[in-house]
Amino acid sequence: MSQKPSPLNVALSQLKLASDKLTLDDGLQKMLSHPKRSITVSMDIHLGDGSVGVFNGIRVQHWDARGPFKGGIRFYPDVSVGDVTALAMLMTWKCAIADIPFGGAKGGVCVDSKKLSKLELERLTRRYVSLMFEYLGPHRDIPAPDMYTDAQTMAWIMDTYSQLKGYRVPESVTGKPVEIGGSWGRIEATGRGVIHCVKQAATNNGLKLGGASVAIQGFGNVGYHAAVAAQEIGCKVVAVSDSTGGIYCPDGLNPQTVLAHKEQTGSIQNYQGCKNVTNQELLELQCDVLIPAALENQITSQNADKIKAKMVAEAANGPTTPEADRIFYEKEICLIPDILANSGGVTVSYFEWVQNLTREQWPLEVVNRKLEEKMTKAFNDVEAVVAREESDMRTGALMLGVGRVANAIKTLGLWP
Repeated sequence: MSQKPSPLNVALSQLKLASDKLTLDDGLQKMLSHPKRSITVSMDIHLGDGSVGVFNGIRVQHWDARGPFKGGIRFYPDVSVGDVTALAMLMTWKCAIADIPFGGAKGGVCVDSKKLSKLELERLTRRYVSLMFEYLGPHRDIPAPDMYTDAQTMAWIMDTYSQLKGYRVPESVTGKPVEIGGSWGRIEATGRGVIHCVKQAATNNGLKLGGASVAIQGFGNVGYHAAVAAQEIGCKVVAVSDSTGGIYCPDGLNPQTVLAHKEQTGSIQNYQGCKNVTNQELLELQCDVLIPAALENQITSQNADKIKAKMVAEAANGPTTPEADRIFYEKEICLIPDILANSGGVTVSYFEWVQNLTREQWPLEVVNRKLEEKMTKAFNDVEAVVAREESDMRTGALMLGVGRVANAIKTLGLWP
């Protein structure tokens, strides 16, 4: 079996592809291939049993030519500088494609968060912020939730940063609870944003979504809210899955009752009236729209030919390998790439930041309307590049994002 490429190698190859098509000079390509700053720290905290735990932390800040750094912090055992660098780079392009004034960053702590108590996680989060403090801030680098971090984690980050500054700074982090300055609609933003892209793609390609079948791999926050949003526009959700496996119901299923079943039993499987399937089988089901919302490298050269969907919308980061991309393009399957499809989260994070800076809080309907406007514009901006270049959507999206960042750098010039 061939070894899967590292996320950083994939990100660098994507950058080279876009740079070559944009005819960027070698110097600019080199600049964009390296982050401006990579910070690693060692965090020592007291554990509940009286011992001392030592954990490694990372923050990579890629480019801030279009605005302050922005990106999530994940608590995950296999966090590496290379992987975080790749994610920071993709965040730079994602923010540029969405046309929001941020640059890309990403952070991580090497920890299995399931093995720590809530108090231990709080100590670890606060220590991370204290060691990264001089590199963070509302006009420098604004963290957000990612894998195994949530609104509570962001509350600890905001409080720690505020304590060190000496006054409350809600705009120092996004993804907070609404009670302390978070935005309505932030939790469901990524999933809803995916469906806004699906809706626009259907409009542009003449696909009717009323009654269209949707299969979703992954039933975490993003997958669940994508399922709910798909149902709201008249689609029929026929399959969903989590880490234990999936379920298939050709007549459609109700995401809310499936979630209740999962919370009661600990698994999606064995849901009444549905057939159990594996995560790989779900990808190959007969459906109109496939939404991979789980892990990277799920669709490869080994199974891309077996995908029956007319449209694939990447809610996860990097679920499709470059070889699978080519197969989809040849089969004329509409692929909405991750850096476009899942940008709803960072878009509403931007809305939260703006609300915090002005000490306002927008109603949910305002947030949702602005999100749809932003996602629709971003999709059509990418489509315009695709039409001009006669390219696939991922290449078009990369050219749009890299091009906007490159233009900002050229306009600013180099100092000194």
